[in-house]
Amino acid sequence: MKRACVIGDPIAHSRSPLVHGFWLTELGIAGVYERRHVVAAELAGFLRGLAAHGYVGCNVTLPHKEAAFRLVDETTELARALEAVNTIWLDERGRLHGDNTDVHGFLANLDHEAPGWRASTRTALILGAGGSTRAILAALSSCGVERILIANRTLERAAALVAGQARRIEIMTLDRLPEMLPDIDLLINTTSLGMVGQPDHGFEIDRLKADALVTDIVYVPLETPLLREARRMGRKTVGGLGMLLHQAVPGFEHWFGRRPLVTEALYRRVAADIATGHS
Repeated sequence: MKRACVIGDPIAHSRSPLVHGFWLTELGIAGVYERRHVVAAELAGFLRGLAAHGYVGCNVTLPHKEAAFRLVDETTELARALEAVNTIWLDERGRLHGDNTDVHGFLANLDHEAPGWRASTRTALILGAGGSTRAILAALSSCGVERILIANRTLERAAALVAGQARRIEIMTLDRLPEMLPDIDLLINTTSLGMVGQPDHGFEIDRLKADALVTDIVYVPLETPLLREARRMGRKTVGGLGMLLHQAVPGFEHWFGRRPLVTEALYRRVAADIATGHS
């Protein structure tokens, strides 16, 4: 029986076991996917002993994605560009391979929920300059988005994030958001604002163009205040849960040999778990 896991610190909140468990049952595969609490001091030892622990691979969540990148033996081109991995698997020689599937998750979610968004997006604005923003930048660049902007509370963090990018990325502080909104085709929130237990987003989006698409990588709550406001204004919105589900697909295929589908049944199952208040 093949076994895989998700590692992080903290880890109790992870819904990855729910997602992979759903697929294992649906596909009739005798396998196990579980949470493992791994602190930073234990990370190297855990990964080197992955096979000894009985695992064929693992997902990596906060705060270990960058550290895990430096610990695996082989990485994909995308993982090297992002300098972070979230999916690890063992080959037949016992070597650790690492990939970053966040780009796939982001793009697949938008493709599924907002078909045609690529053709209609010339200008995209990312709110926030945290760890996930680098993956969003890579995703947008791969789609040929002509103009990408980052709005963050401080310019210093945004500047550090875009340093070394192969293309020009415009940066600005959040107070300039209102003047930029009329030009934006795609608005992406990567901050924790609006997440359960966090402050509201705190900015107005009433100047956003009528055909703009608004997406939020936050998925607890399923509809963040930003998405709720955009929907009220008649804008197309895409929540963050789909990104979580789609980014899990490549790892499952590596470990269990079947490529699963992100279905409405899976979405409802995870959404129901979120609705019970398990944040």
